[in-house]
Amino acid sequence: MKIKLFPAALSLMIMFSLFTGPASALAAPPRQGWEETIYERAESFSNFITEKDVFITMRDGVILAADVHRPDGPGPFPVILTQTPYNKNVRSTENLNEYFIKRGYVHVTVDVRGTGASQGAWDSFGEAEQADGKELVEWAASQQWSNGKVGLYGSSYRAINQLLTAAQQPHGLEAIFPIVPMGDMYRDILMSGGLVNTGFIPLWLGLVTGSGLLPPSYTLSDPIMGTTVLLGHTGQLLGFPVSTLSSAITGGDFAYDGPAAQLRSPLAVADQIEAPAFFTGGLHDLFQRGTPLLYEKLKANGVTTKLLMGNWTHGNYGSGLPADNIPALDQLALRWFDQYLMGINTNINKIPDVTQYVLGKDSFEVQPGWPHQQTSAQKFYLRSGKQLTKDTPSSIEPSRSMLQQPLNGICSGSTNQWMAGIPDALPCTKDNRLTEMTELTYTTAPANSDLRVSGPIAAKIFAKTTARELVLSVRVTDVAPDGSSSEITAGWLAASHRAVDESKSRFLDGENIQPWHPFTRAAVKDVNPYEVMELDVEIFPSNFVIKEGHRLRVSIGPSDFPHSMSPAPQLLSQLGGIATILTNSKYPSSIVLPVVEE
Repeated sequence: MKIKLFPAALSLMIMFSLFTGPASALAAPPRQGWEETIYERAESFSNFITEKDVFITMRDGVILAADVHRPDGPGPFPVILTQTPYNKNVRSTENLNEYFIKRGYVHVTVDVRGTGASQGAWDSFGEAEQADGKELVEWAASQQWSNGKVGLYGSSYRAINQLLTAAQQPHGLEAIFPIVPMGDMYRDILMSGGLVNTGFIPLWLGLVTGSGLLPPSYTLSDPIMGTTVLLGHTGQLLGFPVSTLSSAITGGDFAYDGPAAQLRSPLAVADQIEAPAFFTGGLHDLFQRGTPLLYEKLKANGVTTKLLMGNWTHGNYGSGLPADNIPALDQLALRWFDQYLMGINTNINKIPDVTQYVLGKDSFEVQPGWPHQQTSAQKFYLRSGKQLTKDTPSSIEPSRSMLQQPLNGICSGSTNQWMAGIPDALPCTKDNRLTEMTELTYTTAPANSDLRVSGPIAAKIFAKTTARELVLSVRVTDVAPDGSSSEITAGWLAASHRAVDESKSRFLDGENIQPWHPFTRAAVKDVNPYEVMELDVEIFPSNFVIKEGHRLRVSIGPSDFPHSMSPAPQLLSQLGGIATILTNSKYPSSIVLPVVEE
């Protein structure tokens, strides 16, 4: 019998109605396929008009600066709104999308407060910024060039803002198109596994801060306001960016899940989202975990929603499209917005609900729901001789040990993922054999048939240490016949955060396949030297096939640098310790996979 418990945010009513019986009794929806003909519409306008730095006054008197790009012709027009912290004057299609404008949309791009040309103090996804989103939608819907219908568009930060804005249900909002959005600030990005994200967060904070130091384009026409805004941005360098990072590194409030992280987490407010949403994510993206969870949540709530997951990092989402009858992202967005903002019947019901790239198969595949509804839990045990097998271990199998050091993983698939694809050209980010020299590896025999896996993965590792803290990095890789080891996905956990809330975890066939850790101060557990601990490691969901002749590998390391490091207090408690992984019948370390039954 299969019992699936969704993550915490689902209501008890939804859980009761969906899971009162075995999953096998639920009829799987018919598989849909992408239409052969890609939806397209010719340009309606050859030119457009740009109004730079349109000032919009918020409820507290703070002035936000917007660029308004309108088709050169009679309106009114539907509006696509993008909220950005990366300075609207930086040239990009997300700041100025001519594809949409020439097909009859106004594209409004606004610098969020405290960034670019806007006044105020930047507080990423804070209460003021979220309230601004609602006001901006209603402002856009009320302008004389607007037909009163607004859609939200953009990637990453701009996608997260879409969700936080949509949760407020502003008047005029009809649809959203979030590309690579975060779901849970703490677990997805800031402190995955209880470890500080030292790979991406400093780069991101530097990008936002740096773009805010460019003089506003209106400085010459309004030098007083321009200079005031620039000085304000300069003066806040020690504000949110430094305070957030320093709090996490030093073990302050941001090192634990709590109100600050929940305020900024779209999953926490997803129950309030009613606007149709098309989600795009990446299997190697920063938000590999959160994007499908957002889709799942909205789908369970009855919201019209779609999910497309590609073989993408945070730096190359949408690359390779069109492929397998899937169009480019702008064409998909046009089809989405034409349906909801233009009132054109674009047959969006024919778009499959879930389409994912299959790693190892190297193509996109339509699947029945997310997570895949036709999976069973299969457990593989870590064994002596570096083996990974379905056979349970004996009582006398020897354990293996490794030095606890913070620089493991310096060039791996994880490095590339968590630095948004910047190191992509380095061969060691495609082959983990260098990283595995300081890790403990466990590998299956060559597969005698394809092993298809889809969804969340979990490792249960029994371990002890000579120190007072222990960090585990658990990687899943595909080992080719030539011995190269390609990282598929990974998970991390600090032993002090090993407490599990089963009521918020996901189970498949009785196995906890997506453990949920509280990560609060109150839930912290002591790590005592030589005491065996049961560590349930959440490994981020993926979609892959281990082809016949390939091998599946689980690789356990003591850290995942530069992606992450422990906050300073925990780091000092773990350095120099010796970690031991136990693999006998009393302490059967294992990994559980959601294997597709085809």
